[in-house]
Amino acid sequence: MKSPRPVGRIHTALTIAPLLLPLVGATALVPHPARAQTQTQAQTQTLEVTSSPMVDSPTWGEIAGDILEDPSVKDGTALFTIDAPYRAEDAATVPVVIHQMDLSQTITDLKLVIDENPSPLAASFHFGSAMHPLELETRVRVNQYSNLRALAETPDGIFMHGRYIKASGGCSAPATKDSAAALKGIGKMRLRVFEPTSEEARSTGWREAQIMIRHPNYSGLQMNQLTQLYIPALFIHELTVRQGDDLLFSMEGGISISENPVFRFGYKDNGSPTLRVHAVDTEGNVFDEVLSKGQG
Repeated sequence: MKSPRPVGRIHTALTIAPLLLPLVGATALVPHPARAQTQTQAQTQTLEVTSSPMVDSPTWGEIAGDILEDPSVKDGTALFTIDAPYRAEDAATVPVVIHQMDLSQTITDLKLVIDENPSPLAASFHFGSAMHPLELETRVRVNQYSNLRALAETPDGIFMHGRYIKASGGCSAPATKDSAAALKGIGKMRLRVFEPTSEEARSTGWREAQIMIRHPNYSGLQMNQLTQLYIPALFIHELTVRQGDDLLFSMEGGISISENPVFRFGYKDNGSPTLRVHAVDTEGNVFDEVLSKGQG
C-alpha cells in the first residue's frame, strides 16, 4: 500500500538547539530538510539507527508487568521504525522519531519506555484517526545507558521495537535556566506548520506540524545550583492536541520528557484553521492555547 506521506519521513537528523529558539524570541526553527544540513554543534545528534539495536535487559523483565497488562508483545520491526542516537550529544534532550512502515495497521496508542530511568514509562500517547499513519517525534531524558523501547498498540495486539542509547545523567542534568527564569512565561506555546513539499501532499491533505511548550519539566532529581537543594518535580503530565474538535493525540507524560517539550507529528488536515492545545502540570496549572495553522 502506498503511503500518503509525500512530505517524507520526519527527520533523519534532529537539530536540538533551534527547537528552543522560537520560545525565547530568537530565530525560527529551520524547516526540514534544510535543518538537517545546518552546521551547528547540535548536528552531531545524528540518529545512528542501524548501529543501536536493543540489548538484553533484565530490567525489562522486572518492569514489563507494571507497564503492560499482558507483557507478551509482538515484534514491531515491520510495523514501525524508532530512530534515536546511539551516543546522545545531550542526555537531557535525546530525540526519538517514530515512523510507521506497515500502513495496513492502525496504531491507536503508543508507550515510550526507557528501561533504566528512575521512572521508566516516559509517556503514553493515544491517537485520533487523523494521525494515521503514525509520524511522531519528541525528546526525552536518558539517565544511564539504556534500551529505549516503543510499544505500539493496534487492533491486532501490541508491537515492540526499540534502540539502545548510550547516555547518562539526563534526569539529573541542571536546568538550562534558574528557577525564576524557567517559570517565567511557563505554559507559553508555539506552533510551526510545515508546508507540503509536493502536489500529492497538497491533494491528500497530509501535513506536518510542531508544537513547542515552555515548561521546565523538572524531574525532581535536579539540584538548584545556588541553594544546592533538589528542585521539586514539576512536569506536564496531561496534554491534548485537537484539530478543531477532532482529537489528534493525547499524552500522559512523566519526568523523562525533556524540558520545554517539543512534539512534531504528521496528520491529515481536516480544514480547521486552528489547533487547540490543553496541558496540565503536576501542580495543577492549566495551559490552554488556540494556535492558528497560518502562523507557521
